Amino acid sequence: MLSDGEAKELLSFLTLEMRADVKGQATGYILGLTGNRDGCRYLQTKPDFLKALVTLTRDPSIAIVKDCYHALINLSADETLHQPLVKETDLLDILFQNLLDPKYMFADRICTILSNLSRHERTCRDVFSALQEQKIGLDKVVEIFCTEGFNKKASLHYLGPLLSNLTQLPEARQFILDKDRCVIQRLLPYTQYEESTTRRGGVVGTLRNCCFAYTHHEWLLSDAVDILPYLLLPLAGPEELSEEENEGLPVDLQYLPEDKKREDDPDIRKMLLETLMLLTATKVGRQIVKNKNVYPIMREFHKWEKDPHVISACEKLVQVLIGDEPEAGMENLMEVEIPKDVEEKLKELDTKEQEQMEKDKQESEKQLNESPESL
Repeated sequence: MLSDGEAKELLSFLTLEMRADVKGQATGYILGLTGNRDGCRYLQTKPDFLKALVTLTRDPSIAIVKDCYHALINLSADETLHQPLVKETDLLDILFQNLLDPKYMFADRICTILSNLSRHERTCRDVFSALQEQKIGLDKVVEIFCTEGFNKKASLHYLGPLLSNLTQLPEARQFILDKDRCVIQRLLPYTQYEESTTRRGGVVGTLRNCCFAYTHHEWLLSDAVDILPYLLLPLAGPEELSEEENEGLPVDLQYLPEDKKREDDPDIRKMLLETLMLLTATKVGRQIVKNKNVYPIMREFHKWEKDPHVISACEKLVQVLIGDEPEAGMENLMEVEIPKDVEEKLKELDTKEQEQMEKDKQESEKQLNESPESL
């Protein structure tokens, strides 16, 4: 890497006052460093470079600002840089100020950086705190996310993963689930937002996280929110069900057209199933889901699904739907205390199951690649 003298000279080029051509070469060099792990780890020990990058996001040259944001995206993808970025610079303040500007052309890059920084709980709390301290709040983020065309120069799809990451925090979930704000109702339609997998996945992740708050299950499944159709529709296909099966379903899932398509992203399908599984963790949730005749949708989905991880998640849900009720005292599965040795055994079995599925998937792909081409 750079000697101390070289680093000092390079840093002197990274100022707003420096000539644009010199500054452009310097930011280009830093961007190159952020393209690999060693370069990122080097910059982790150089907070002055991080501060300079953040400062130059205000540069008059679009090319320089673009390089700086690109470098910050690379740096924020490395977890070891998270704390230096939020503690040693005023990055979060600048990102949120610019995010609020409906004409800011680098808003999508801002969303990506915020999404990266909020992946892990420690820095996620810093991001959430910055939102509150700047008097922006989660309500403004949701408003921007749900306002079509808020920024004509940016799609803002990565606000979806940001919301998902923030809802790993109980206080963020509490806001989304506030019965007086109607926030979660605004997010539900995005489970079928065709224009962006990123936006869809972010919203589904947000809903899944919110369903960990099991005291809200009855409300979520009630007519006040009616979450179930929004989780089931992406999993439902064009298969013809019997009249009796259709009549038992929520109205939005009855008699679906022949061209009905399922969610095409396996990770999102798996999250939808995990969300449904969470809703069945409480007695009231199980009763409502069973009464809504979810089983036929899952039966047809299971026949169609090819991804082993998604199939496994589906089978676990089906077991709950067709199985007997847990014994007395075990009705709320999220409150049941599992003995330490049993918990370790379950984790071990789950790990083995995941490894076996990966092995089967690789074997299947290998056979597919080795099969002779048809004449």
